[in-house]
Amino acid sequence: MSAIKMSEKTPLLHYRLSSSTHGSGNSVGVTVDKSPRVSRKTAGKPPKKLTTFFGVIIPTVLSMFSVVLFLRIGFVVGHAGLYQSILMFLVSYLIITMTVLSVCAISTNGALDAGGAYYMISRALGPEFGGSIGIMFFFANVCGCALYVLGLVEAITVSFGISEGEAGLANPYHMLPLGYWWSLLYASAVLLLCLGVCLVGAHIYAKTTFLIFLIVMTVLSSIFASFFIVGPRVVVLPAVSGNSTQAATANFTGFKLDTLLGNLWGSYTVDYTTGSMMSFTTVFAVMFNGCTGIMAGSNMSGDLKNPSYSIPRGTLTAVVFTFITYNLLALLASCSCDRLLLLRNYSFLCNIDVWCPLVMVGIYSSTLSAAMSNLIGASRILFALSRDNLFGGVLAPASQTSERGNPWVSVLISWSLVQVVLLLGKLNTIASIVTIFFLLVYAAVDLACLALEWASAPNFRPTFRYFTWHTCALGIVGCLVMMFLINAIYASVSIVFMLVLLLLIHYLCPTSSWGYVSQALIFHQVRKYLLMLDVRKDHVKFWRPQVLLMVANPRSSTGLITFINDVKKSGLYVLGHVQLGELEMLPADPLQSCYDSWFSLVDYLNIKAFISLTLADSVRHGIQHLLFISGLGGMRPNILVLGFYDDCSPKDNLQDCVFSTGAHSAKGQKRIFHFPPVCSDRMSGEAASAKHLSIEEYVYVIADAVKMQKSVALARYFCSFNQSEVLARAKPGQSGLYIDVWPLNLLRPDNCSYVDTCSLFLLQLACVLHMSHAWHQARLRLFLCVETGCCMQEAEEMLQQMLKDLRMTANVYTVPWDHVVALHGQRRAKVSQVHPRAQTDGAPECVHSFPSNTTLLSDEYLRAVNLLIRENGDPPPAVRFLYLPRPPADTRRYTPYLHQLDQLTQDLGPTLLIHGVVPVITTDL
Repeated sequence: MSAIKMSEKTPLLHYRLSSSTHGSGNSVGVTVDKSPRVSRKTAGKPPKKLTTFFGVIIPTVLSMFSVVLFLRIGFVVGHAGLYQSILMFLVSYLIITMTVLSVCAISTNGALDAGGAYYMISRALGPEFGGSIGIMFFFANVCGCALYVLGLVEAITVSFGISEGEAGLANPYHMLPLGYWWSLLYASAVLLLCLGVCLVGAHIYAKTTFLIFLIVMTVLSSIFASFFIVGPRVVVLPAVSGNSTQAATANFTGFKLDTLLGNLWGSYTVDYTTGSMMSFTTVFAVMFNGCTGIMAGSNMSGDLKNPSYSIPRGTLTAVVFTFITYNLLALLASCSCDRLLLLRNYSFLCNIDVWCPLVMVGIYSSTLSAAMSNLIGASRILFALSRDNLFGGVLAPASQTSERGNPWVSVLISWSLVQVVLLLGKLNTIASIVTIFFLLVYAAVDLACLALEWASAPNFRPTFRYFTWHTCALGIVGCLVMMFLINAIYASVSIVFMLVLLLLIHYLCPTSSWGYVSQALIFHQVRKYLLMLDVRKDHVKFWRPQVLLMVANPRSSTGLITFINDVKKSGLYVLGHVQLGELEMLPADPLQSCYDSWFSLVDYLNIKAFISLTLADSVRHGIQHLLFISGLGGMRPNILVLGFYDDCSPKDNLQDCVFSTGAHSAKGQKRIFHFPPVCSDRMSGEAASAKHLSIEEYVYVIADAVKMQKSVALARYFCSFNQSEVLARAKPGQSGLYIDVWPLNLLRPDNCSYVDTCSLFLLQLACVLHMSHAWHQARLRLFLCVETGCCMQEAEEMLQQMLKDLRMTANVYTVPWDHVVALHGQRRAKVSQVHPRAQTDGAPECVHSFPSNTTLLSDEYLRAVNLLIRENGDPPPAVRFLYLPRPPADTRRYTPYLHQLDQLTQDLGPTLLIHGVVPVITTDL
């Protein structure tokens, strides 16, 4: 009697710490891939596998019963009454059944390995979520094992310990000395017994739990029989300290209608063990803690013969059996026990049993079973964590196994941590948070199943189909509600702790190959929204740059790649590359092996870009392919960016060792990140090298893009562009960061409009660059070329007003260029043939004559325009935006056309020549 009175007041009984991790690691299935040495040893001695009954039903039933079955059924019925008790059981079992359905679905969707709930969550939600939940699950089991051991020791010492008042009495049953160190010794001895069972292996654990299961079932049968066999009797109630007016006895009436009617409705009062006023929520929280433990069978996954078969059937069988048992026990207690007996004596089952010590044996056995299951569960979780290498070499020793596959090192580590926790004594402060950790794991399992269901992945085909996303969502909500119902502060702390662990693992753990459900969910949602992104509903108000940048060799193009990343303004950014060749002449597609290198480049440069590679017989055809097929739906490139066709010597900007030929990783594995060394490319950004692309073909590419209604940008002198050095100019004491815009067609001074489509496109891109976070400190300078005959002030005011209407901030500068226009030499003539004279270095001048109705530009004029731009660029800008004229219709003029662009931009520094083909600016709201 005294043992029950004392032990029923421990936190062990106020908070249900379910042995949710009865799992033991699969030795053979786990170590075949990870440790060939172990697999050779285990090949001849395969570990014994457990059946549904021994591996799932027994652990789950014992976990859900524990000591709550014997010491809290009276607490629930006494305060809540029969009706509300049944309602509580229905609601709580509804919540846990939703999680059971999720467990069954995941467990029947593929091969299940050791780790149980951790394995399910990590393989579905990724290592970050799974690792954080796994750590919490591990510590919860360690603390839970210590709690059960201390609870068992307290109950034993109360029954058999020598108290101060009995020191001189000869009581043969009270023989154990008391005290902190004695209690620690007893707890260590009990823990040592649990360690011995767990070190031998899961098969011994299963036999031990089966023996305990027989004892518990015998005790339970005795209790049910006692309701019918034992006649009415008076039961002495435990004394309540500080209150002598309370009744000292209560009645066990046997089956009577009056007794049942008196126990139908709730009668919440002060709990005699804690002195706290009870309510529906407080009683429900305590009762719900006695109904968890549903993960016990699934966490034995590594030791089951057929997990996909055993887990659904065994778990559901255990849930139904415990539900019926709890409700029958509540009904029998309501029919035969006075309300006062239920309220004032939570150990009344011991008083009405045919043999009182039998109930105490059941309490001791169930507590010992819970301690063993938490210890073996903690070791299996630790083993799974170490095997997955989420924490590097910190947990490496825990992956060692015995010849029979038992993770004995994990068992020893778990045992040592439990021993440390035992030194702290009673764990009142963490009892509830341990339970909350278990509930958080249950919610995570529901979340994993919900994510898999929502992702609609073809490979998610569980053979267990009695679940929907509604059941998963209900399970998540139910677990979260119970967490905050038990203790809102501890629930919040546990969630924050989980998020901190998630972030740490995200940044520290290596990339896994498990598959991430987040990627499946993103794919599912992106597909849906891409279908909703109707190109017919595009509007100029919401235009944004979507760039296809052609790159020949990233080693010489990193400056341009990072610069264009700042121009995209949350738009689509695609890095394109053309490899020459014909697939029919090759044994396999050579591009497939290149993607890893390109993706590594994107990660290394920390840009947000997609990769699009193609194989073609020429560079021009390859770029056509990419312009046709890049993007999807409403997300398609609208700007083609090419490096300029010039004689700049490329520079290797990828000096990092990981991009070096033959570089090796720390583990001796050869890296695949490799790009060919730079050569004398004639395009610094480049669409292709000179030997693969002629001048005419280069201009053809520009003309093709314009025909396809794609804007074009030619980037020159970005081969040595360094973003960090350029942006440093904005710091105090530096020259300043400037962006220069020349919105006029400098090759056609007779057409000095700055409000055509191309000019406004120029302004928009410059404004987009200025709006980016990195370039926000830059100053926008707008240069307006005017002749003396025009009113310079009026032209400047008009441009200022236009900028105001366009909500752009820029400094406007008017530049007189009469002396330049005079050199233009515009005349119209009918010439029957073209006199192309190639421009060479050192030649004083070259005049190109074209067919009728064309403009003749001298090199002297081009050099004068170039000098004008340079003289008005003080301090030098970080980048210049210039007007790119449309390629001529006559293909015979392609070479002079490129020559004019070359002379125009000579020695200007980083420059973008831009030709816009669609309106991109509006003043409408």
